[in-house]
Amino acid sequence: MRIVPVTDPEFAAYGRVLDGDYGELLQVLRSCSDRPSDHVIYVPSEPALEALPIYPWLSSHVYGGMPVEIGYCNGANRDLNCLEYHRGSEVNVAADDVVLLLALRSEMDGWALDTDKVRAFLVPVGTAVLVYETTLHYAPCSREKNGAFRVAVALPRDTNLSKPELTGPHEAEDDLLWARNKWLLAHPESAEASQGAFVGLRGNNIHL
Repeated sequence: MRIVPVTDPEFAAYGRVLDGDYGELLQVLRSCSDRPSDHVIYVPSEPALEALPIYPWLSSHVYGGMPVEIGYCNGANRDLNCLEYHRGSEVNVAADDVVLLLALRSEMDGWALDTDKVRAFLVPVGTAVLVYETTLHYAPCSREKNGAFRVAVALPRDTNLSKPELTGPHEAEDDLLWARNKWLLAHPESAEASQGAFVGLRGNNIHL
């Protein structure tokens, strides 16, 4: 699969690179979190990261004063499996080279997406990107076959916590809601699909 760096103009439809010094954030991330070699772990909120000066900066400068959370997504992964979206953009800061598999919500056919719409973007170590609300995304992928990664993740506060109890009239999008502020499209081959997630990805389950 063709992998394009996030500095390429092609990335502009999906997100943008954020300027800034993320050295301290990544140093603490490396010291406070594991990096599994055979699976992916995700922690929505990590106190050690939220105690850093970058936290109020992200809240004010990137999210316009909204409350945010900083956690991480670490491990090893080479498959697409799912795509998700949130109400609000997501910041990824790479402590290792990673590849993001992305698509545009405007490319969805109803509540489904053909996986041939997915594009791959390289986020080099030390780089921060803002992935727009209009972009479908999921766990990063390892750049190397046997590689593992750490990625700091910032989102609007309480995103990815327990799924809320829905009341009132049913909305079609409700079928995709997988956690708080997390709407998910799963590939039929994914573990999430076997756990009851909405099967919305059609075509090959992309493997890097």
